[in-house]
Amino acid sequence: MNRELEYMFVERARVWIPDAEEVWKSAELTKDYKNDDASLQLMLEDGTNIEHKLDPKTKNLPYLRNPDILVGENDLTALSYLHEPAVLHNLKVRFMDSKLIYTYCGIVLVAINPYETLQIYGTDIIHAYSGQNMGDMDPHIFAVAEEAYKQMARDERNQSIIVSGESGAGKTVSAKYAMRYFATVSGSASEANVEEKVLASNPIMEAIGNAKTTRNDNSSRFGKYIEIGFDNRYRIIGANMRTYLLEKSRVVFQADEERNYHVFYQLCASSHLPEFKNLRLSSANNFLYTRQGRSPVIDGVDDTKELCTTRNAFTLLGINESYQMGLFQVLAAILHLGNVEIKDRDSDSSIIAPNNSHLTAFCELVGVTYQDMSQWLCHRKLKTANETYIKTLPRLQATNNRDALSKHIYAKLFNWIVGHVNKALITNIKQHSFIGVLDIYGFETFEINSFEQFCINYANEKLQQQFNMHVFKLEQEEYMREQIPWTLIDFYDNQPCINLIEAKMGILDLLDEECKMPRGSDDTWAQKLYNTHLKTCSLFEKPRMSNRAFIIQHFADKVEYQCDGFLEKNKDTVNEEQINVLKASKKFDLLVELFQDGEKATSPTGQVAGTGGRTRLSIKPDKSRETSSKEHKKTVGCQFRNSLQMLMGTLNATTPHYVRCIKPNDFKLGFTFDPKRAVQQLRACGVLETIRISAAGFPSRWTYQEFFSRYRVLMKQKDVLLDKKLTCRNVLEKLVEDQDKYQFGKTKIFFRAGQVAYLEKLRADKLRVACIRIQKTIRCWLARKKYLRKRSAAITIQRFTRGYQARCLAKFMRRTQAATTIQKYQRMCMERKRYKQKQAAALAMQTILRGYIARLKYQALLREHKMVIIQKIVRGWLARCWYKRCLYSIVYLQCCFRRMKARRELKKLKIEARSVEHFKKLNKGMENKIMQLQRKIDAQSKDNLLVVEKLHSLETSSTAEKEKMRNELNRLRGVDEEAKTKTKQVSSLQEELERLRKELSTTQQEKKTIEDWAQTYRSEMEKMVSELKDQNGLLKKDKDDLNRSIQEQSQQMTEKMARVIAEETQQLETDLNEERSRYQNLLTEQRRLEEKYDDLKERTLASNISKPGHRRTDSTHSSNESEYTYNSEYAELEEGSRAAEDVTRGIDTSLTLKLQKRLTELEQEKQSLRNELENKEDQFQRARARDDVEFKKARGAELEYESLKRQELESENKKLKHNLAEMRQSLLGDAATNSGAPGSPAYKVLLDQLNSSCEELDVRKEEVLILRSQLVSQKEAMHHKDEKETMTEPSVYVVDVSKLKDADEIKQAYVGLKDTNRLLEHQLQTQRRGHDNEVEALRGELQNVKEENNRQQQLLAQNLQLPPEARIEASLQHEITRLTNENLDLMEQLEKQDRTIRKLKKQLKVYSKRIGEMGAGQTEGQTSPGQMVDEPIHPVNIPRREKDFQGMLEYKKEDELKLVKNLILELKPRGVAVNLIPGLPAYVLFMCLRHADYVNDDQKVRTLLTSTINSIKKILKKRGDDFETVSFWLSNTCRFLHCLKQYSGDEAFMKHNTSRQNEHTLSNFDLAEYRQVISDLAIQIYQQLIKCMENILQPMIVSGMLEHETIQGVSGVKPTGLRKRTSSIADEGTYTLDSILRQLSAFHSTMCQHGTDPELIKQVVKQQFYIIGAVTLNNLLLRKDMCSWSKGMQIRYNVSQLEEWLRDKGLMMCGAKETLEPLIQAAQLLQVKKKTDEDAEAICSMCLALTTAQIVKVLNLYTPVNEFEERVSVSFIRTIQTRLRDRCESPQLLMDTKMIYPVTFPFNPSSLALETIQIPGSLNLGFLTRV
Repeated sequence: MNRELEYMFVERARVWIPDAEEVWKSAELTKDYKNDDASLQLMLEDGTNIEHKLDPKTKNLPYLRNPDILVGENDLTALSYLHEPAVLHNLKVRFMDSKLIYTYCGIVLVAINPYETLQIYGTDIIHAYSGQNMGDMDPHIFAVAEEAYKQMARDERNQSIIVSGESGAGKTVSAKYAMRYFATVSGSASEANVEEKVLASNPIMEAIGNAKTTRNDNSSRFGKYIEIGFDNRYRIIGANMRTYLLEKSRVVFQADEERNYHVFYQLCASSHLPEFKNLRLSSANNFLYTRQGRSPVIDGVDDTKELCTTRNAFTLLGINESYQMGLFQVLAAILHLGNVEIKDRDSDSSIIAPNNSHLTAFCELVGVTYQDMSQWLCHRKLKTANETYIKTLPRLQATNNRDALSKHIYAKLFNWIVGHVNKALITNIKQHSFIGVLDIYGFETFEINSFEQFCINYANEKLQQQFNMHVFKLEQEEYMREQIPWTLIDFYDNQPCINLIEAKMGILDLLDEECKMPRGSDDTWAQKLYNTHLKTCSLFEKPRMSNRAFIIQHFADKVEYQCDGFLEKNKDTVNEEQINVLKASKKFDLLVELFQDGEKATSPTGQVAGTGGRTRLSIKPDKSRETSSKEHKKTVGCQFRNSLQMLMGTLNATTPHYVRCIKPNDFKLGFTFDPKRAVQQLRACGVLETIRISAAGFPSRWTYQEFFSRYRVLMKQKDVLLDKKLTCRNVLEKLVEDQDKYQFGKTKIFFRAGQVAYLEKLRADKLRVACIRIQKTIRCWLARKKYLRKRSAAITIQRFTRGYQARCLAKFMRRTQAATTIQKYQRMCMERKRYKQKQAAALAMQTILRGYIARLKYQALLREHKMVIIQKIVRGWLARCWYKRCLYSIVYLQCCFRRMKARRELKKLKIEARSVEHFKKLNKGMENKIMQLQRKIDAQSKDNLLVVEKLHSLETSSTAEKEKMRNELNRLRGVDEEAKTKTKQVSSLQEELERLRKELSTTQQEKKTIEDWAQTYRSEMEKMVSELKDQNGLLKKDKDDLNRSIQEQSQQMTEKMARVIAEETQQLETDLNEERSRYQNLLTEQRRLEEKYDDLKERTLASNISKPGHRRTDSTHSSNESEYTYNSEYAELEEGSRAAEDVTRGIDTSLTLKLQKRLTELEQEKQSLRNELENKEDQFQRARARDDVEFKKARGAELEYESLKRQELESENKKLKHNLAEMRQSLLGDAATNSGAPGSPAYKVLLDQLNSSCEELDVRKEEVLILRSQLVSQKEAMHHKDEKETMTEPSVYVVDVSKLKDADEIKQAYVGLKDTNRLLEHQLQTQRRGHDNEVEALRGELQNVKEENNRQQQLLAQNLQLPPEARIEASLQHEITRLTNENLDLMEQLEKQDRTIRKLKKQLKVYSKRIGEMGAGQTEGQTSPGQMVDEPIHPVNIPRREKDFQGMLEYKKEDELKLVKNLILELKPRGVAVNLIPGLPAYVLFMCLRHADYVNDDQKVRTLLTSTINSIKKILKKRGDDFETVSFWLSNTCRFLHCLKQYSGDEAFMKHNTSRQNEHTLSNFDLAEYRQVISDLAIQIYQQLIKCMENILQPMIVSGMLEHETIQGVSGVKPTGLRKRTSSIADEGTYTLDSILRQLSAFHSTMCQHGTDPELIKQVVKQQFYIIGAVTLNNLLLRKDMCSWSKGMQIRYNVSQLEEWLRDKGLMMCGAKETLEPLIQAAQLLQVKKKTDEDAEAICSMCLALTTAQIVKVLNLYTPVNEFEERVSVSFIRTIQTRLRDRCESPQLLMDTKMIYPVTFPFNPSSLALETIQIPGSLNLGFLTRV
């Protein structure tokens, strides 16, 4: 021991020291410890040096810290040093750094509440833990549930899961997840959805039993034990719930920041709903019972939605709406009762005000009278021996009376709901076993502890005792099993504390006794406690400052209880008269039912629960149904003690599993760890006690193989023996001197606490020494190599340096001599130059000085002259200014004087104007003027009268004069007309003369003009011809550019459209695969429902086997297959269906109807999905066609643009040509007028040039026309199909115009004629194109004839050169070749004609069949028209092929059952695969089908196909677990499907057929629908194959890919805890990677032997590799021990071996390798560096196939195996999360291992001829006849 201490407590050793804030603090020794040292020199993690003094008496050293590789272990018992600081630190590291909330502590699961939502409870996680060993996976509540479920099935023993912890630690959630696990894994034994009902009880119990406290928003205020029942197949059949100690006081009182039970707030939040109007509820703040805590709302919780969830749960459990409303009515009544205000009448009595609204509401809701309830709320009845008194109550007692009634009603309601929940969960199926889930309160200690805390801690004492005994028992069993010396382990036994509470004269006994006393009180009870236990029991203490409290030393801590209220709570009394009033309610039956004692309550579903077959180990503790007065008077403490004893009896009869929930902090902060609170709870929940018991024995345990593998480095070569056990023994004796530190068992080595750390330190030191030695050698080699390189470089540098120095010296001497000479001459030049500079400077200074003096004198004289001039000008200006001022003053004086005089004159005039005489003068003048104007007016009126008279006389005279003038005018007009006629004649003669003169002059001018114009035209034409040549060159260049641009645009458009088509094709393929996957999943669901329906039918048949009138044959699934007949099967199915109908009608008719309805819906959905799949394929084809059309449109638009451009060029050429023609005509006209012009040489030259230019223009025009015609033909070819579709029949538009009545009809007729003309034009163009095509064909034939002629001539010439014998042979060979080609052409034509004939025959047969169906006189025996037509078609072939085998097999209808039996049901795949050709059953069935088609027997075809499909399903149902059988029938089903396609007669499937195979096509029936059915069957078989293969591979994957060390010595085995993991060493019977590869090879060879299609094999292999990768990755993500660098290397090596297997089988391109990409990236992630930002960037770019959750999970789980590795820092993980937060991906952690890729069956025609197939006699098919 001293040696180990000296070795462990050395410098740099790390220890734990106590700390007030962090409980324990880590420190490091700075000096070695000696035995006589009184203190330790330590340095804290922050660098502070301290001195830790040791206890001088005990000399106890501080706790040693575990090595870093052990920190963060899944199991606390795996730690080498087992003590409190190690446990606390391990939990903190896992919780804070790795975000892991679960940790094992031996048999206990420690769960820390994260106060965050974690994605670790999904269905994928449940399936990942299902079937796994508890130690193989990371700690999880699902692992505990799986262990309980597995032990129940394996050991045939009931199980219990005990969940405990403080309020807010997560007990309820843990229990809920455990129940969810059982419901998901086990399923239900019936269709009643029992597992859903079990889970539905959770929201109900949370609503009525959970409330918000200061520590938890959803705290369970009662304890519950749920027994989940299972049948003999371990499926859930029901459940039963027992509750303990409901906190009734919460109904009437809540502390600050707390709430009442959730259901009250849910009702208040939903008070606005119409169905709750009659409850008269409002906000929770308006009721006393819900507002005391002043926290009516919980953040993130919607009470309205929660009530909907609660009501749905009630409905699911069978509690109908009327009962639900009754429950809510009772709850609302409790709230109204709390608001009833009781006032003082006097000091001894109280009163309730009349017409109190809340009491009125309460009475109306519960159906009682207001007077009775108000009477007994304020009064009490006292009974004596002879009389009865009614006593008034003071206000305080009346209020307590009211609250007691509220609590009592709520307790009754709670028990009623629990009872009816249990009724809903009970079934008639016999219970085989159960798993109990106990969700009970943990140890509680508050500032004020009362009766509730006392009962809770009492229950925890009992549970802790049971826990200690169980742990001790397991340790003892382990030691005895390993046969090591057993010594009694001292552990804390809390039986004395339990005796103090429950024994005779214990606390509960004294409490019950005090409750029976008439004047019993809390004070007298406290005195009795002091007198009884204070001196006799050391666990009982009295507080110093109180006489009303007591202290009990519990196993976790001392608790002080206040005696106030103990008696009242223990009695739990309520006024009996109040209960009688409630029982007397006639309007509310539910309330009466709540208070029934002996009568059986009515079930809310209207049925009485059955009692058949259910057995339980305990009974319900609530005995309220019994009527004995003794039972009625039991106290709460007595009832709780009895129920607790029953619970302990149940737990002792089961195998317990423990879950301890820890609350990390009191502020509900996510992932925040408070060490003080955690330690307090660890001490209280028994985790540290488990550690102490383990540490007292041998906590560390290794198998011999694991110890040898881990500590092989500590052994020498001579120590290694063949016997590993002896080797380990010898090594340990050398390494550890004290033999008490270890023990050797049968299979394991047991170590004391700290020994593993000691061995790890030895191992690390040995490895460190080895590393130092390796480093030393390598560094020496590197240093010497570096020294030699430096020495060689130094010698070379010296050589070159010395030569360089010699050259520099010679150069220096030459430069010195040259410098001396240069200096001499340079100094001379410098001195001479300096002298000349000084001389020039002196002269310049003198010159400048003299000029400066002269300029000064000149400037002085100039200034004097200027001053004189300035004085002169200034003096003149001053004189002028004085003169101007004087003149201005004089004028101003004159103006002022004149203004004064004018003002005086104006004043005088104004005075005169105001005088009277002035006004008179003015008036006199105005009178004169008025008189004058009057006289003028009179004179003018007289003149006016005279003028009027004159006008009248003139008018009379003018009338007479007008008449005379009119007559004279008529006469003159006649004369004028005569004169005009004469004048016109004269003017016309003059105009004619003038015109003749003008023509003469014009002709002369034109002659002269034409001569001038001809001269200028010659020059213009020469210029124009040159311009035309230039334009032609430009046109040619433009044409080439256009052609080039068209080609480039066409190429770009083609590439663009190809990319678009590829993208859309990929998207459509993705959608198609998704639809296929959905369709195939529905097929799987249909198959599952069919199997369930068959199972139900079989059970109903079995249950009615003894009924009279029902006769059954042996089951078709028995082993006696030889006696099987198809008729018996059909009879059995018919009888079974009738029996099933009867039984189902008797048992559960709705279930059968639901199944039938579900099957119908699935069929419809299947058909709809099939149609949707076809629509998707049509959409895919239409999308391609649409892309082609768009491309053609774009191409056509370009062509149209180019054609328009060419049309413009053509029009320009036409104009130029027209101009030339006009010029030519004008020249010819000029030549006609001038006879000498045409013959002139210049004229001829000009005409020649014009003709040549015209010819060139014609050539260019033809080129343009040819190009245009090509473009138009391409455009028409592209739009030809669209034009065909848009064409309309001409007859539609033929309208008789003569019959049209109005304009609209004429317009319609015009439109029709226009469309008809367009159609005729199109038809004409079509005929023209056809004619052109025929001409082209004739030209091609002519060209072929020419080529043939040339070839014949060449052959003739060659033959003439050959000798005669060779000539004859060559001629014969040529003739044979020619005849062979002609025969091939003729055969091809004949084959086309035969195909046409077959189509016509098929149509004729269909028509004849229709005629036969229509005719009434025809019989079945008549020959079908198709058969009559068969005879004259090929009369020549009949005698020639009469004896040939046609590839058909004939059988009789009565032999069909025998055919199916021998060929399908009794066929052994192994023998067929080895001895016969692949797919033989498929060929035989198809040949039989061909004969049924040949004879046109549709009934035979239908029954054969139906029997085949049903038989294949039957054999797969019977042997579905046999891979060979499933593979065999998958191959044959696919081959049968290919045969149906190959011989269907469709052109698409006949491309690869031979002519003989084409003769064997089906002639009468179209089996396309049956092909779809068989394709669906193939899909189901494929899925069955994948399932079978998965079941075989599943046990191998984790062991072979993860656990087994393929590369020996790379992975290090770390110490494990109590829960032993699967060893990575390959023991006998364990799976390795070679096992997986052998199994894959077996799968592959089996499928190849059965003739499976290669494409289908690729899909199977891809699915296999996906399963391997997904299962491996999922286990890696759930196992912390597998996330290490060495394990990453192992995984990458294993993946390379799988890829090598793919390469050997030629399957590298099947997509299987890509399915392993997530696993490969996870392995790379384990091996890359994980420190810097560059590493984070590399990880983000590398792990593209992994999700963010998976990457973070791997980094969190990464665990060093050796001390040389480092953990991943939290900051690095946060960096990764920051970089990956923009990824759009699913938050799911695990891969879906149940995912199956959608399968396709590519058409694979067979080259095997049907007529060559021989049927062996071993198949017993002698009744088949070859046709």
